[in-house]
Amino acid sequence: MGDEARREKFRAGDRGTDVTEGVRSRVVSCASGHPVKRLAARGMLAGGMALAVLAFSVDHADARRPAVKAKAAAESQKRQPERPPKGPLQIVISIADQRISVYDAAGLLTRSVVSTGVPGHPTPMGVFTVIQKERWHRSNLYSAAPMPYMQRITWSGVAMHEGVLPGYPASHGCIRLKGDFAVRLWQIAKLGTRVIIARNEVAPVEIAHARLFAPKPIPDVSAALPEPLRTAQVGPEAGGIIKAVDMVPVEPSSAAESAKPESARPESAKPEGAAIDGVKVLPKPRKMPPISVFISRKQGKLLVRQGYTPLFESPITIANPDLPFGTHVFTAVEFNADATAMRWTVVSLPREMPVKPELRKAEAKVIATLEPKRASRKGAVAKPPPPEPPSIERARAALDRIEIPKEARDRISELLSPASSVIISDHELSEETDSDTDFIVLVH
Repeated sequence: MGDEARREKFRAGDRGTDVTEGVRSRVVSCASGHPVKRLAARGMLAGGMALAVLAFSVDHADARRPAVKAKAAAESQKRQPERPPKGPLQIVISIADQRISVYDAAGLLTRSVVSTGVPGHPTPMGVFTVIQKERWHRSNLYSAAPMPYMQRITWSGVAMHEGVLPGYPASHGCIRLKGDFAVRLWQIAKLGTRVIIARNEVAPVEIAHARLFAPKPIPDVSAALPEPLRTAQVGPEAGGIIKAVDMVPVEPSSAAESAKPESARPESAKPEGAAIDGVKVLPKPRKMPPISVFISRKQGKLLVRQGYTPLFESPITIANPDLPFGTHVFTAVEFNADATAMRWTVVSLPREMPVKPELRKAEAKVIATLEPKRASRKGAVAKPPPPEPPSIERARAALDRIEIPKEARDRISELLSPASSVIISDHELSEETDSDTDFIVLVH
């Protein structure tokens, strides 16, 4: 085969075979000469073989590339875009699983891996809320370390933020997040979003109970209205005769504007209580922040906050006060169709300390009262302490044991709105709770 033919085959892609043959032929012609030539021939042979191996590797990689691209495209198609959140969010972090889950009114919204605190600097477990957000933050405690997309949950230095995830707990107490997840969580979580940190995985479960708060019925004001207004209610079918406006009237921007007759001004510029087409405008109610209710077995009382503002507290009566509650977070998810009832979920944190057998027996008796009574057999052999009851049953049993004064219940019902919450716990409020936080409860 001539040199020109070999070059043509090399350009066509048959690299490995011809390179090897060409080098071998030159080596054979040189090997019969001077020893220096023989040494050079050996070098040429080794170089040729290396070139052949490299050419084969390149060909093999080129052959695999379409398959890799096809696999990546298939995985990309499998990844569905995340749906927008619906209703209040709850962020749940599992220390054992090193995982974060975000729930909304429709269930699990998104999930990712995390890295929590090392044993010397553990991540606290309990009930928190997002109390501060900074897109670009640096640590106040650890050499100004960068903490992008920081969402603080305690003023003592615990936050969720983007960071390195080695696959195990590695932080000084913060919850490190993957980069893309940190951005996503920053976008959807707001100040006041509930954060629950537990040793094991927990999740919201829907619950209905007579002692969970219900919205107070709105009184019918139509009876107090004049007959024309009583028969012309707000709504599409009524043509929107009574229109809502903001509580704060818009001031005219100039003397010329104020000189205009009342009927010529835009509706937004008319003061509260003004008439439009002979009909008095009713003020639009302000949107108020949701309330938080904290019930402590240790303190024996109920406390209520709206946003971060304390509203009132009330004594409560607890049946079997020596029996533990556990810690349960009830969240008002949404009103029903006619706003006469509230849909609730509950997250029950696992118990950190084992329950004494006698207390477990007493707890089993309380829970048994919720079920139909069964006939007992005489002479039955004594049974061992019953197993740990399911979390939903523990949550219901806790509600059954709490008596709240009617005045406090009525006031809470008046303030109730979606995203409101009720925390029931054996513990008292943590010292982390302050005038610029929601209730913070530490369980460990």
